[in-house]
Amino acid sequence: MRVPKRERQRQLAASLEQNPFMTDEELSKQFNVSVQTIRLDRLECGIPELRERLKTVASRTIEAEVKSLQSDEVIGEIVDIELDKRAISIFDVTEDHVFQRNGIARGHHLFAQANSLAVAVLDDELALTVTSTINFLKPVKAGDRVIARAIVDKGRSSGKRMFVEVMSTVGDETVFTGEFQMYHTTELGRRDTK
Repeated sequence: MRVPKRERQRQLAASLEQNPFMTDEELSKQFNVSVQTIRLDRLECGIPELRERLKTVASRTIEAEVKSLQSDEVIGEIVDIELDKRAISIFDVTEDHVFQRNGIARGHHLFAQANSLAVAVLDDELALTVTSTINFLKPVKAGDRVIARAIVDKGRSSGKRMFVEVMSTVGDETVFTGEFQMYHTTELGRRDTK
C-alpha cells in the first residue's frame, strides 16, 4: 500500500533529518517509489540533492571546527565533528580511485580518509600520526560511498598522545578499521580545562 504524497514527503524530510547521507536510490527503496518520484518530492519540499547537502554541512563543519587541517587537506568530506570526541566523513569512490585491472579501490585512499579524519578530530593546531594499525576487511569499488567514523579513546590517551579509532563502512558492511596513535602539542590535562 502506497503512502499518500504529503505523508511520504513528511516522512522523507524526517528520514533525511535523521540521516542526511541517504541517497535518492536508498530513499526510493525505503518508500517503494521511483527515484524520479523522490527527486520531485525533494524539489517540492525544498530539500537539496545529497551532494549539495553534504557540501553545505562539510564547509560549515570544516571552517567552524577543524584546527589541524585546511579543508583541502581532508580526504573525503567531514559532515559531523565534535573535537576531541568523534567525527564522520564521507568519501565517494570514483573510477579514478580504483585499479583498472580489477576495479577495487586502492588502499591508500581508504587510509588517507581515515588518517585525515584522525588528525581533524583533534582540538589542536598541530596533530601528527605516530603509528597506525590498519585492517582492510572488504574490497571497495567505484560507486561505493565510504563513511568513516572516528572516536577518540580518552581512556588510553595521556600527555601529548591521543588514540583515535576509525571504522569505515559501505552500507552496513565494515570495510576498514584503523587505530591511530596521534601526537599533538597541547597536554591532554590542559586541553580539558580550556
